[in-house]
Amino acid sequence: MTADQVLIGLGLIVVLAVGSQLLANRLRVPALLILLPAGFTAGALTDTVNPERLLGTAFSPLVSLAVAVILYDAGLGLDLKRLKGHTRRVVHRLLWLGTLLTVVSAALFAVPVLDMSMGAAVMLAAILVVSGPTVVGPLLNFVRPTERLQRILIWEGSLIDPVGGILGAFVFHGVIASGRHGFGSQLGEFWISAAVGLVGGAVGAALLWLVLSRMRMNEELGTSVQVAAVIGMAAACDMLRDDTGLISAVVMGMAMANLPSLDIPARRPFFDTLVSLIIGLLFVSISATVTPSSLRHVVLPSLALVALLVLVTRPLVAHLATLRTDVPRGERWFIGWMAPRGIVAAATASTFSAELVEKDIAGAARILPATFVVIVATVMLYGLTAYPVARRLGVLRPARSRPLLVGGAPWAVDLACALSSAGLDVLMWAGAERERVRIVGAGLKLAPGELLASATGAGAELEGITGVLLLTGEDDFNALASTTLRESVDGPVHRLASPSASHGVVAPYTGGESLFGGGLTGPELSRRYEAGARVVARPADSALADHVLLFVVSPDRRLTPVTDTRTPAPGTGDTLILLSPPTGVLTG
Repeated sequence: MTADQVLIGLGLIVVLAVGSQLLANRLRVPALLILLPAGFTAGALTDTVNPERLLGTAFSPLVSLAVAVILYDAGLGLDLKRLKGHTRRVVHRLLWLGTLLTVVSAALFAVPVLDMSMGAAVMLAAILVVSGPTVVGPLLNFVRPTERLQRILIWEGSLIDPVGGILGAFVFHGVIASGRHGFGSQLGEFWISAAVGLVGGAVGAALLWLVLSRMRMNEELGTSVQVAAVIGMAAACDMLRDDTGLISAVVMGMAMANLPSLDIPARRPFFDTLVSLIIGLLFVSISATVTPSSLRHVVLPSLALVALLVLVTRPLVAHLATLRTDVPRGERWFIGWMAPRGIVAAATASTFSAELVEKDIAGAARILPATFVVIVATVMLYGLTAYPVARRLGVLRPARSRPLLVGGAPWAVDLACALSSAGLDVLMWAGAERERVRIVGAGLKLAPGELLASATGAGAELEGITGVLLLTGEDDFNALASTTLRESVDGPVHRLASPSASHGVVAPYTGGESLFGGGLTGPELSRRYEAGARVVARPADSALADHVLLFVVSPDRRLTPVTDTRTPAPGTGDTLILLSPPTGVLTG
């Protein structure tokens, strides 16, 4: 290819990757639904979007290293201390039962139906074990099932990626070793490969821990160091033994997430952006290598495999995993109806199948197109049916707002009581012990733990929160917390306005809408409350002209605040949250 063709091809891949993710975000659908057809169509219609021609022999190693970065990122999210109680038991069962039953059923089915050798069939089955949070997360955010369901499925998706990556690497080396003579030789080759990956991951984690714990670095440099360490160690392991780099990447990620005395933030915008871009590029590139001719004899058998996985294997796994637990019947069935395949399945299929084809493993050429069909079919099926299924099973989260109020001043507790009386599920958090005692004494729910750690960690206590109201007397804390929580909470984050434009170190320089308006800052609200003002809930048709409107609660229990830029117009059936005049006597 000429230099111009290479430039055009690489440019189109990047534009298609980012453009597809942008369109998916706009349509509120999983990015896979756009990325895979975009890459497949581009690869079928033009020769320029063909990564194998653009990059030649470098394509497969680059895919392997890119998957290593994704698996390292998946491992970083596995702070196992947060997986506990009821969720821990169900998730553990889903992992080992799902892995075992998926491998057995898919492999036995693929041998006769997809005309594969047992080695290729087991490799395909191991690849199809993975699901992944990059697919499950957007689906659950759209469906909004109950908090327990969302927590279980997100944890399963987060854990199955690294588990599937390790399993895939082990099976790959087992298949390669099976082609050699002698069981002892096969077993020895297999364990050598496993040892290279595990030792490489341990050494890489130790070196990375040493650098990050001893040197002060900003986020950009810290991310660069992590990426360099993962890619460097994965490349070194792959040089020693093929595709052991994936094992080292998973081990490094899990070790970094669980090593003591190391604070890796749960929210890493720069690293997350890099991973998101890699995912988009991989999906477009890999789907572009799947040709229409390669799908011709694979589509129908692969759809039959999808039917087996969706209608038999997954429901069986879900019911066995929830057996003798307090998970209700509806939630059990929904768990059995949520197992889409994602990026790790596509990337590992691309990496392993190419090398198995080179080793003349019968049926290996069908691994990638079959995986492609399974990914597209499961994402479309679950994406189109998850919401109506959840509604039919009665496992949707209530539509009403669940605000978190941060702060324990008397007027803030009064506000929480008024919101609760309007039918909202109110949660509060405060740092000072006297404020926490005041919240509990008012009969309100108190969020456990430390606020920012709870909001940003995996398995956070703040799951289900639809918005945050920062009502503390510390304006700088409110400003900093609003900046952090906007990235973590599925809903709006509002804070009190600062008393003056120059007040505080941080508060004047952070954007966002402020609550209320009309000079209702924290000190002013406290002053009025001490003078006798109270927060009350009243029907919208009540004539209370001397009261100040703070919030509007709709009949379906959705909360809309008054801000410094907009005031909601009350409608029929709404409940108004009002601040009474500071007269010491409540009116209305």
